[in-house]
Amino acid sequence: MQNTTLDIIRKSSFTASPWKNGGGITHEAIRVPAGTGAFRWRVSVAHIDASGPFSEFAGYRRTMVLLQGAGIELRFADGTEKYLRRVGEWIQFDGALPAHCELLDGPCVDLNLMVSKSDRVEAEVLGLRSPLAVGAAERETLLLIPVDGSLSLDLDGGTSAAATPTGEAVTLDPWDLAILHGHARLRRLEPSQAGSTAVFVARLKIASGDEHV
Repeated sequence: MQNTTLDIIRKSSFTASPWKNGGGITHEAIRVPAGTGAFRWRVSVAHIDASGPFSEFAGYRRTMVLLQGAGIELRFADGTEKYLRRVGEWIQFDGALPAHCELLDGPCVDLNLMVSKSDRVEAEVLGLRSPLAVGAAERETLLLIPVDGSLSLDLDGGTSAAATPTGEAVTLDPWDLAILHGHARLRRLEPSQAGSTAVFVARLKIASGDEHV
């Protein structure tokens, strides 16, 4: 197990697979542990081409971010409703709760993070305008995904699985995934272009077991 690591998974390498209920296609970036069975956490990008029911994932907490499209409405079995109307908006909900997805105006693409309820997840979408230093604590995994622009990042010491020597900047394109764990730290995270870039940030706090890739 590496103590300080930055892993980058490019959008082009995501693996396409059908939804659990067969109602659409998801492009899986990573699942931990790897394989086709149960997982502790998973990141994927789903293409929603038609309204319909969502797959149920009992035992998981789901976080969704709108990446593309005019938005969706989620109607849950308990009578609650949640909306994603603008790119970068996000919601969390219980994966065990049946939900119907209604497209507001055509197909959409959304980011999905599923985390076992035995673990903790803290998520947010930042409007990043200036450089920011971020890091992962012990027994913590930090996920970074640019939503609507590219990011430039530098790893502060340690090793990188991004095939880039420590100290050199790495560019993260929209929907690429960066994973930091084991006290890994980015001394600089900033937009590659002028203006604000929305970036999804999630901290996974693993209760037990091996949280690493």
